Amino acid sequence: MKFANILSRNSNNPADEITKRKNPLSDTAFLLITTVIIFVLMYVLGMILFAGKGFANPQNFFNLLNENAALIVLSCGLTIVMIAGGIDISVGGATALIGMSCVIHMDDQGGQFGTAIFVALGIGLTFGIVQGYLVAYLGVQPFIVTLAGMFFARGLTAIIETETRTVSNEGFNKIAQTRIRLPGVGSVNNNGVFVQAYLEIGVIVALVVVIALFATLRWTKFGRNLYAVGGNLQSALMLGINVKRTKFLSYVLCGLLTGIGGMIFLLHIRSGATTHASGMEMDAIASSIIGGTLLTGGVGSVFGTFIGALTKGTIGNIVRAIGLTGAWWTGISRAAMLCFFIVLQSVIIMRKRKKS
Repeated sequence: MKFANILSRNSNNPADEITKRKNPLSDTAFLLITTVIIFVLMYVLGMILFAGKGFANPQNFFNLLNENAALIVLSCGLTIVMIAGGIDISVGGATALIGMSCVIHMDDQGGQFGTAIFVALGIGLTFGIVQGYLVAYLGVQPFIVTLAGMFFARGLTAIIETETRTVSNEGFNKIAQTRIRLPGVGSVNNNGVFVQAYLEIGVIVALVVVIALFATLRWTKFGRNLYAVGGNLQSALMLGINVKRTKFLSYVLCGLLTGIGGMIFLLHIRSGATTHASGMEMDAIASSIIGGTLLTGGVGSVFGTFIGALTKGTIGNIVRAIGLTGAWWTGISRAAMLCFFIVLQSVIIMRKRKKS
């Protein structure tokens, strides 16, 4: 009876109605606000306690963006898939494959930066299309499919080249070395010279991706369908949403973003290796969860994911500023933050079940 009333109120576009329910939107907003508050408090605390170690330097904040631009894009791809109720753990391996393939293409095959972009996007889309088809239309578990994708990507990277390769293409290096100076923003160094803060070109691409995806999720039918499918699969089916196509497109979009993120990663690190982007899929999932994306689907925001990636980077900076140089301390701190958000999500899920 409830779904019949919904359909009768708007038979032209029933997907609009399911997204007007208060629970998914309020949960998304609550988790987003929590993430933003934690990030702001954490960063302000770092500026107060570790101002002498460069935390108060504006470039320190912009370096968060420079170092995590690729992660932001990959995390946004994970967010799209997770909102629809899926998962993709192949993005780290695919990033390594994209980097190595582009290096070989430019340095050994005479390719240029422009054609390397098509190589990166082609690899990412191939992973997205194949994995999306297996998950959406053949019903294979997404964890199994993307786990196989991760192993395949790592293995194929090693087949292409086992040694670390540094990009020597002049056109690529010129773009990779491009710095976008921020007028009036910077700090005075020890010699009394004002140094402008800068952003890498990959950051601009990442910000454009975040804005585009935010608009897609908020104002398009496809975005509303993603929330509907991830929130309640049976309800989405009853409302006439093409669930299989929506899931398939979520993986295709994640693959496209993997291609973009892989190229940004290469622009930042300027080399290819089989070990590159190791564990990046876990970092992307963690950034999405910290940003408020539910593991069960139906709730999430790319802006929250953006803040989640910055939060993860800030935790590492604070740990190093304290003097805990061991890599395990950063891992422990991030794990504690991740556990906090998982517990918070569990509380929200329990509340939703009680209401339903």
